[in-house]
Amino acid sequence: MSLFSLRTWTLRRRTVALVVTVGLLLSALGVFAAITAAQNNRQLDDVLNRASPMRAAGEALNTAYVDQETGIRGFAITGNESNLMPYTQGLADEQRLVARIRELLRPQDTAIRTELDVVEQRAASWHRDVAEPVLAIIRAQGIVAGQDRLRGTSTEQFDALRVAIATMQDRIQVLRTQSANAAKESSRTMVAIQIAAAAIIILAGAVLLLLLDRMVSRPVTEFAQQVREVADGDYDKHIVSSGSPELASLADDVDGMRQKIAAELSEVRAARAQIEWVNDQLKVQAEELTRSNRDLEQFAYVASHDLQEPLRKVASFCQLLQRRYAGQMDERADQYIAFAVDGAQRMQRLINDLLAFSRIGRLTAGFTAVDLGRVLTEVESQLETRAGEDAEIEWSGLPTVEGEEPLLTTLFVNLIGNSLKFRRPGVPPVIRVSAERADGEWRINVRDNGIGIEAEFADKVFVIFQRLHARDAYEGTGIGLAIVKKIVEYHGGRIWLDLEVEEGTSIWFTLPAVPGVSDEEQEVPVREQRKEVSA
Repeated sequence: MSLFSLRTWTLRRRTVALVVTVGLLLSALGVFAAITAAQNNRQLDDVLNRASPMRAAGEALNTAYVDQETGIRGFAITGNESNLMPYTQGLADEQRLVARIRELLRPQDTAIRTELDVVEQRAASWHRDVAEPVLAIIRAQGIVAGQDRLRGTSTEQFDALRVAIATMQDRIQVLRTQSANAAKESSRTMVAIQIAAAAIIILAGAVLLLLLDRMVSRPVTEFAQQVREVADGDYDKHIVSSGSPELASLADDVDGMRQKIAAELSEVRAARAQIEWVNDQLKVQAEELTRSNRDLEQFAYVASHDLQEPLRKVASFCQLLQRRYAGQMDERADQYIAFAVDGAQRMQRLINDLLAFSRIGRLTAGFTAVDLGRVLTEVESQLETRAGEDAEIEWSGLPTVEGEEPLLTTLFVNLIGNSLKFRRPGVPPVIRVSAERADGEWRINVRDNGIGIEAEFADKVFVIFQRLHARDAYEGTGIGLAIVKKIVEYHGGRIWLDLEVEEGTSIWFTLPAVPGVSDEEQEVPVREQRKEVSA
C-alpha cells in the first residue's frame, strides 16, 4: 500500500485501523496469557499437589521402615508381641504411602517411578531375608535364637533400602524444584505480558492523541482562524485545511460558501452603489418636486386671488349687461352675452374645484377620531336641497375612524351628490352606505339605484376633469371623484368601482382601523336615516 493511499484515509478509517490493530495485538497477548496462566496453574499444581505431598510421603515411608526395623529389634529383645506394634503399623503405613506416591505420579515421572520400584524391591528383599526369618525363629526357638540370628544378619540391606528412599526423595525434590522454577518463569512471563499490554495501550493512546492533534486539533484551530479572518472582512481569503479528508471536504464546502458570499457581496456593493445613485437622483427629483410644489402653491395663490378677481369682474359685468340690456339688442347679442356669463361661471367653478383638489393633504389640521355616522348626518343636511323629498339615504354600522372630518365630509358629499345627480328619470333615488371590518381596515360601500357606470369607464371615473356625459346633460366639472380618490389615498386607503352590481353604482373604499381598539369598541350602533316622501 502506497504512502499516498494512506494519506487519503479518512480519520474514521485510520481510527478503525488503529483500534483493530490494537485489538488484534491485545487478543494475541490475551491468548498467550491464557496459555501461560494454564501452564502456571499446572506448575503450581505440581509443586503444591504432587511434589510436596510425594516428598512428605517419602519421608513418612522412610519413618515407616525405621519403625519396622525398630519393632523387629524390640520383639527380639522381649519376645512380647506388643513390641511388634511398630512393625505391624509400619507395614500398613508402607502399603498406604507407596500407593499414595504411585497415585501422585504421572506418566512423565519415570525417574521417580524407577526409584520407587527400587525402594519396593529392596524393602521386599529386607523383609524376605531379615525381618520374616527373625520373626519365625523367635516364635519357634525363642528370643535367644532370634537375637543370635539378628546379630548374625548384616545391616547392608536395610541401609541400601534407606539409600534408595533417599535417592527417590532427591528425584522428588528435583521435580519440585523444576516445577517451582517453571512456575516462577510463568509468573515472570505473565508480568511481561501485562507490561506489553500496558505498553501497547499507552502507545495506541499516544498514536491516537498524535493522530487527533495532527488531523483534528491543529487543523481545526487553523481552520477557525481562517474563518475568523473571513468574518472580519477578508472575503478574498482562500480557506484550506491540511487535516483529515473530512475536514478538508468541510473546508472546501466553507470556501465554496465564502465564494458565493463574496460574489453576492459584490452584487450587493454594486446594487448599493446603484441605490446610492438612485437616491441621489431621487434627492434631485425631490428638490425639483419641492420647487414645483412651491410653484404650484404660488400658482394656487395667484389663481385664488389674482385670477379670480378679474374673472369675477368679467362675470359681474357680463351679468350686468345681461340684466340691463336684455331684449334691447338683437337675439344674437343676447345669446353671446349668455355664453360669456356661462363661460365665466364655469371658469370660476373650475378654479374653485382645482383649488379644493390642490389643498387636499397640503393644508391639514391633523387626524382626530371621526364618527362617520355623525359625518353622514351632516352630509345629509348639506344635500337636503339637492335630495328633494323623494330621495332615500340610509346608513348603518358606520365606525369611528382616524382622519380629518372636513375632508371625510367632502368625500361623502361628492359620492352621495353624484348618486343624487345621476339618478334614473322617474325613479326616486335610494342611497345606502354600509361598512365592514376586514384585515385591520374598514371597507365602506356607497351604493345607489341610479344610471350606473359602464365597466369600460371603471378606470376613467377617478381621473381629474374626466366626464362621461355631455356638459349640457349633467352639471359639474368632472373633478368630484378625483377629489374623493385623493382624500381616500390621503387617509391611507384605496377606492374602486364594484362592477358586479346589476343596477346602479356601487363604490367601495377603505379606511384604516384605529390601532389598539377592538372591533366592538370601534363599531357604533346601527343607525338608519330615511326620508320617504311620496312624490
